[in-house]
Amino acid sequence: MDEFSFIDSIKQDVYYQPSVLKGIGDDAAVFRANNQDIITAVDTMVEGVHFSRETMDPLHVGYRALAVNISDLAAMGAVPAFFMVSIVIPDDWSAAEIDEVYSGMKQLAKEYRMDLIGGDTVSGKELVVSVTVFGLVPPDKSRYRSSAQPGDVLFVTGTLGDAQAGLEYLLGKHHFYDEAAAYFIGRHRQPNPRVSFALQLQALERVALNDVSDGIASEANEIAAASHVDLHIIYEDLPKVEYLGKLEKETCKPWVLSGGEDFELLGSVPEKDWAAVQQAAEASATRVTKIGWVLETNDTEPFVYLYEENKKSLLMKSGYTHLRQDR
Repeated sequence: MDEFSFIDSIKQDVYYQPSVLKGIGDDAAVFRANNQDIITAVDTMVEGVHFSRETMDPLHVGYRALAVNISDLAAMGAVPAFFMVSIVIPDDWSAAEIDEVYSGMKQLAKEYRMDLIGGDTVSGKELVVSVTVFGLVPPDKSRYRSSAQPGDVLFVTGTLGDAQAGLEYLLGKHHFYDEAAAYFIGRHRQPNPRVSFALQLQALERVALNDVSDGIASEANEIAAASHVDLHIIYEDLPKVEYLGKLEKETCKPWVLSGGEDFELLGSVPEKDWAAVQQAAEASATRVTKIGWVLETNDTEPFVYLYEENKKSLLMKSGYTHLRQDR
């Protein structure tokens, strides 16, 4: 299949968003913002770095490539609207497999009524899928990780450590939870961005949000640094599925704190708004858990503190980071 036939094959027949004026088929796409702020994010998945055929089918590669970007939009409080895909296709990936990659993206795009409006395709040595997303939010309603303030309640959606548990199982490192394998593998391959929950928070004046992509230890430190506050987290309050709670702490704890790729939302709100957060969770059928609090920092550099069995320690930024040479 040549490039132009490929482009024709991924075109949408009908667009979900009425603001699309021109999608795929010209030098650039055109859409009208209609007096809303535009949120954009991009994420790239590289074969051998972010995924392998041992652990993911082509459909899951596509699904996940879009899901991780939608999670960024959720953290910003935006409604997903459009996406663009640039893909590097190696010779050892068949046309049918590439179709499956796009099928995974289309499956999720349909759920969120997102339109594919452009992209690029080239040949290369490894499969690379780079997705750019666009979301819309009312003026001045974007959520930032720099919005946390002393006195806030710290919360997280869903459960932590699931995606890492799924990956460990797929890699053959742990087979002692066979009865729960399908759940954990699903959490790794097809994460569920918390868009509906984030949109339920739109009426609140101030919310700090960060999506848990690199592990809660990393995301908590990012909020602390951006807001220049100290975060205090109680380990026993971190939400875990029942099965993970039964594992040895030496196994489970790194997955919960640093495993990453759960794509939950870590956030903070004033104490008075905690009830509204719980209502948002109920309205969106989302689990939400209070895990700590925010205090003023007494240092030039803010910190995250972890309380475990009545002991207090520093929770350093860990988890997955890009461009490190010691990995």
